[in-house]
Amino acid sequence: MAEPLINKALTGVAGLDDILCGGLTRRHVFLIEGSPGTGKTTIALQFLLEGAALGERCLYISLSETEEELRDTAQSHGMELGDTIEIFELVPPESLLDADQQQSLLYSSDLELGETTKLIFEAFERLKPQRVVIDSLSEIRLLAQSSLRYRRQILALKHFFSRSDATVLLLDDMTADNLDKTVHSVVHGVIHLEQLAPDYGSERRRLRILKYRGQSFRGGFHDFVIRTGGVAVFPRLRAAEHRTAFERTQQKTGIREFDDLLGGGIESGSSTLLIGPAGTGKSLFTLQFVDAAIKRGERAAIFIFDEELGLLFSRTKSMGLDLEKMRDDGAIHIEQLDAAELSPGEFAQRVKDRVATYDAKAVVIDSINGYQTSMPGENALILHMHELLQYLNRQGANTFLTVAQHGLVGDMKSPVDVTYLADTVILLRYFEAMGRVRRAVSVIKKRTGWHEDTIREFKIAETGLTLGDPLSNFQGVLRGVPTFVGERHPLLSISEEDGEHS
Repeated sequence: MAEPLINKALTGVAGLDDILCGGLTRRHVFLIEGSPGTGKTTIALQFLLEGAALGERCLYISLSETEEELRDTAQSHGMELGDTIEIFELVPPESLLDADQQQSLLYSSDLELGETTKLIFEAFERLKPQRVVIDSLSEIRLLAQSSLRYRRQILALKHFFSRSDATVLLLDDMTADNLDKTVHSVVHGVIHLEQLAPDYGSERRRLRILKYRGQSFRGGFHDFVIRTGGVAVFPRLRAAEHRTAFERTQQKTGIREFDDLLGGGIESGSSTLLIGPAGTGKSLFTLQFVDAAIKRGERAAIFIFDEELGLLFSRTKSMGLDLEKMRDDGAIHIEQLDAAELSPGEFAQRVKDRVATYDAKAVVIDSINGYQTSMPGENALILHMHELLQYLNRQGANTFLTVAQHGLVGDMKSPVDVTYLADTVILLRYFEAMGRVRRAVSVIKKRTGWHEDTIREFKIAETGLTLGDPLSNFQGVLRGVPTFVGERHPLLSISEEDGEHS
């Protein structure tokens, strides 16, 4: 006999239910812990509003904030609490500071612990809610004054709520001097929130599920943000969970010589890395792939870290690539990203959304240098890239990455080595010949089939990219200062009058 499906309470937080594999198990007590400013109250409000939308009775018990403060917090996110959520506060309004005023509310620090607990029970019995939030445990911990008494009170709360149909969230701001982990062993699940402060840029937030009894969940850290509307969580991408059947075909670039260099083209569902010093034309090569994809009737998504979009539109339009029109026609999604304001998890989610909802079959990330900047202090860039590339490959999308190397000629270094992750690696170089600085391109790796082992010169003109014949009569092109060893040179000709390639 099949087991009945466990009833889950959705949290109302985008991405969090995915991490929790469906939400919070009903009729249990959960803990959300984190320092002030990590988003506990916002998540709690979203949890209650989700319940209210389903017609459930909801209760917010506050031991640290007034009802007005809670409603102001909700209002800042565009949340209308109205009468759908009952707020019971155990803190005094300003008028209680005047001893002559009649006391209508109770202040938790003036109460014995037992009295506070009794008031919580009475508020619950009066409303009999399906969802409850208690904010925060720090006040109860201070009243308890000892670990033993604190544990007994938490157990009393747990046993009381276990006899009801309520799903309970306990909030802990972790401000007590002695961080007692007693609650971890008592509650059904623990969600831990963190806020990090990088040397530059906005704060980064992430969460982790420390415990969830009798339930699988998505482990590890997951980035999240607090924006107008509430908290949005970006589940850590696991490529193994996403696999789509598609037919692998060889796709042309639109330039015959480039296709010859690539052994006929690139395979669908593969990744291509373009690596070289600044100014060699890496972005233009990726846009050549994008243009070819659009001409095949596919859509593309371009994520730009380094270049201002207005400048990109201007310079590519003069070469016959009107990216702005392509965007307006819906053929491409192009987005400029601020590395100082973006977490790796949010970026991966944006890419995933473009592939899943926009059906992008060509994805450009320009550049890995900018992507690396978005994760200061992170040591997992390679793992992030591995999962992202595997995901895109399994969706049948072609991914194009660029990496700017340090230096211009000779021995150059890359800030990060991702060559082994990419299926195809295209190397761009400057070299000096005939008194001019020229550019060369070669394919140094292709997992999906044969490719030329030659080096070809290329030029960037008003008409776009042009590739020449293999430089078979030169040695040392990749070092930047080649030696001519043949009887004739196959270099692309240059007009002496205007310096343009002819």
